[in-house]
Amino acid sequence: MALISYADSALSILPPLVAISLAIVTRKVLLSLGVGILIGIMMLTGFSLSGTVSEVMTRVTGLVWDGESLQSWNLNTIGFLLSMGILMALISVSGGTRALAQWARGRIKSARDAKLMTIMLGLVIFIDDYFNALLVGNVSRPVTDHHRVSREKLAYCIDTTSAPVCVVSPISTWGAYIMSLLAGILVTYEVTGESALSAFVTMIPFNYYALVAFSLLICVAVMRLDFGPMATAEERAQRGDLWDAGKGVPPGEEVGLPEAKGGHFLNFAAPVVLLVLLVTSLMLYSGAAALAESGTAFTLIGALENADGSWAMVTSGVITTALTAVVMLGQGVAPSLLGKAFIKGVQSMLPAVYILLMAWTIAGVISDIETGKYLAGLADGVLSPAFVPVIVFLLAAAAAFSTGTSYGTFAIMLPIAANMAISLEPAILMPSMAAVLAGGVFGDHCSPISDTTILSSTGSGCHHIDHVATQLPYALLAALISACSYIMLGLTESLWLGLATAALGLVIAVFVLRAVSRSADQESAATS
Repeated sequence: MALISYADSALSILPPLVAISLAIVTRKVLLSLGVGILIGIMMLTGFSLSGTVSEVMTRVTGLVWDGESLQSWNLNTIGFLLSMGILMALISVSGGTRALAQWARGRIKSARDAKLMTIMLGLVIFIDDYFNALLVGNVSRPVTDHHRVSREKLAYCIDTTSAPVCVVSPISTWGAYIMSLLAGILVTYEVTGESALSAFVTMIPFNYYALVAFSLLICVAVMRLDFGPMATAEERAQRGDLWDAGKGVPPGEEVGLPEAKGGHFLNFAAPVVLLVLLVTSLMLYSGAAALAESGTAFTLIGALENADGSWAMVTSGVITTALTAVVMLGQGVAPSLLGKAFIKGVQSMLPAVYILLMAWTIAGVISDIETGKYLAGLADGVLSPAFVPVIVFLLAAAAAFSTGTSYGTFAIMLPIAANMAISLEPAILMPSMAAVLAGGVFGDHCSPISDTTILSSTGSGCHHIDHVATQLPYALLAALISACSYIMLGLTESLWLGLATAALGLVIAVFVLRAVSRSADQESAATS
């Protein structure tokens, strides 16, 4: 049956609004996503009972089979998630996790150093946000656990060094995707003297949210600027409770596995290094093969743009897991223990898989109900070019928050921002498109239905809604500073005044947060 469109109706925001609100209030993510999906499908089918049942079945099977072929991207992503769970369980059984903690104990002297190590890893592993979230979390967790850094703080460090870093990196899957969109926009509006790469690089300093969010993270890590739910989580971690035990074991956390004697640092480092090398190599290989098939000359950006990232990650995960298991057998680890590690590794990732499947489903429903188009259409009444950057920033943020996807937001909002800028004031073309990227990352950064947010929670072994609740105040603060910067940019058309506004806003925020955290420390000391 034909689905009903709500592109021109405010009702289009109802399904994501219900799902997100319920998730925050009830903290039951699967239930909340399920209710949002059901409401959206009922709206699409005109509240027909038979149509709703049929559409639900179609979308459930569509996660695996699209009617003609397997949904390889979905299956590969889930496969990589499960392989990471198995790999980390194997490393734990081998004694590698304990050996890493012992190795780091002599080098990472404090919680601050542990957080900075996590941030540094996030900067180094910038090629893909999924890969970043899962790998950095699993590598850093033993070290941050030793120094009693809460899992919520670890998740914040991971999430803020994944999408915000990828969105300003041309050599990443994000950069390649964005440049493919920019290439079409530049041709459409006959912008000469700019390639997609040069336009992307030009836009980097205008991406105020990414710059402010990352800078704020550094300040929080170095100065312990904890407030709100994050302060509560950090206080709990100092008592030895790294996550809220009252909510059960978080996804991604394997427990109860025995460890083999004689574990070595290489039991941890070798699989991780192999995994990074394999993922990078296979992504470039698949991209190069696609370019060769189309008769296009090889370029690094072109290879990344055409790379099959999900295939590269699952293939690398399977190979690394298999080789790690073989090496462990050679070291005398009992096959029965390896079997337990496989089972525990899969079990540890199943909650995240369920959430991810539901998030993909509601993303499809929201796409069909055209929430993003409705929100983007709100920009049509804007006439003053001075306020175009801040308005497209806020609309892109609302679209990404509601839909849980930055990629979809970029595809919808970049052409709209370009059209508005060209029509009103061509000089604000690059700033306006950069504001879309910034808003998309901000909305995605704090959306409970974002796959990147889900995987950051999983990689850090943190309860998902706890991650959302503790990160949200920092994201909102960075967004407020960014919005002020875009207003200054629009009024003055000066990149430097916009950056100066961002820097001033960051300094004021740090000063206030430092005063708040010191006051909280004094109260805590007085009551203890």
